[in-house]
Amino acid sequence: MGEWLQEEAAAGAEAKADPGLQAFDQCASSLSSLNLVTSEPMGYQGERPCNSPKRDLDDKEALVSEHKQKEKGNCRESSAIFNVVNSIIGSGIIGLPYSMQQAGLPLGILLLLWVSYVTDFSLVLLIKGGALSGTDSYQSLVHKTFGFSGYLLLSSLQFLYPFIAMISYNIITGDTLGKVFQRIPGVDPDNFFIGRHFIIGLSTVAFSLPLSLYRDIAKLGKASLISAVLTAVILTFVIIRVFTLGPYISRTEDVWVFAKPNAIQAVGIMSFAFICHHNSFLVYGSLEEPTVAKWSRVIHVSVVISVFISVLFATSGYLTFTGHTQGDLFENYCRNDDLINFGRFCYGITVILTYPIECFVTREVIANVFFGGNLSKISHVLVTTVIITMATLVSLMVDCLGIVLEFNGVLCAAPLIFIIPSACYLKLSEERWVHPDKIMASVMLLNGVVVMVVGFVMAVLHPQDCSHGQEMVYCFSTNASFFNISSSLESTTELPVFNISTF
Repeated sequence: MGEWLQEEAAAGAEAKADPGLQAFDQCASSLSSLNLVTSEPMGYQGERPCNSPKRDLDDKEALVSEHKQKEKGNCRESSAIFNVVNSIIGSGIIGLPYSMQQAGLPLGILLLLWVSYVTDFSLVLLIKGGALSGTDSYQSLVHKTFGFSGYLLLSSLQFLYPFIAMISYNIITGDTLGKVFQRIPGVDPDNFFIGRHFIIGLSTVAFSLPLSLYRDIAKLGKASLISAVLTAVILTFVIIRVFTLGPYISRTEDVWVFAKPNAIQAVGIMSFAFICHHNSFLVYGSLEEPTVAKWSRVIHVSVVISVFISVLFATSGYLTFTGHTQGDLFENYCRNDDLINFGRFCYGITVILTYPIECFVTREVIANVFFGGNLSKISHVLVTTVIITMATLVSLMVDCLGIVLEFNGVLCAAPLIFIIPSACYLKLSEERWVHPDKIMASVMLLNGVVVMVVGFVMAVLHPQDCSHGQEMVYCFSTNASFFNISSSLESTTELPVFNISTF
């Protein structure tokens, strides 16, 4: 027996001296500290709670991938930067050229820089508010700061924002893929089966509803990577068309006007594009040894990259079409532009893959508020079906993406970016009112109220006209006033449509 104990002791000493086994033990300890193996009950989506059982599971990224939760606390700053950039550079970028048309190019660029700065400041402010209140999610921060009424208000906004986004995705799908299918040889452009209503209904029944019925959306975790790649492809196509298409479209007289009356509505569109506050606490918690200073570095770099891409996309799209720019930039390109048609197809895939993520967020809010966070199988199907049906019906009646972006921006994105983070910090912070953070928070809150109120009133009183699936007038070479082209491209009876695919 004594010899066996001596052998075991010697083996233990060798194991401690083995660097590989030591690393394994450290890894196992880290995994244990992250509560990855736990007997606690699982949440509504079938995910295990991470770090604190109080964490709310309606952060979008918590619904996207279980793997990210397993890596919680082990994420490098570079990975966190990618996550934040990918959250900002999403589907909202397609409306940024329209915001330039609304505000005027010079003022539009300044406003875009301002919104990006406010986004940067508010994201840092949220984490500071969480540190002051001892909370680790947007929902728990607001609940502790303003009580249950504040929690209900935030839940309403977090329901409306993705729900309106679902409506915008349907509009994009119908208008974008409709023009792609029109390029199929022998297909009549007026065919019912390539119309926006049929495409929206088909994509909803065939893709959106089945994918949204999953209780665990981890299988769609790679959608963000696909979206980032496809966005880069689309941006490349937009830049190419500035030089190959822009010179052949006459510029409107107000192309270089500094400011236009609809600047407030433009801020709403920009806010819709830049909002990423719903997953800020999750990304922050994924950092190795998360601190406010480290989070600030991540946000600063992420916002700089995002605003560079956004300004490039917005100016490229606007300078191509100037005053003709639509809320959905793809509506500006002619249906026979094969390069852009491929971009339309890529964008259609992106929004179809993103749609279920938005549906998961809206369903999670309803589950938490009305069902105590738990939905039976029947309730799960019914709630999902009702949400998607409502979004589909609205998208069939509303066919202008610009209006949808404006309302979502001023009613939902502006409070989530400008108002709520500032209000939480101002109430929790014990700093003097002359402190720079409090001064900036006060200015940001006031700006948010102005954008929300004035933007909503202007959107109602001055709704924007837009093309919804129609061919733009400058795509017809018979209307020579819209083209600054040479005599070799003058309209003829044999060529009624401007053949943009040759450029």
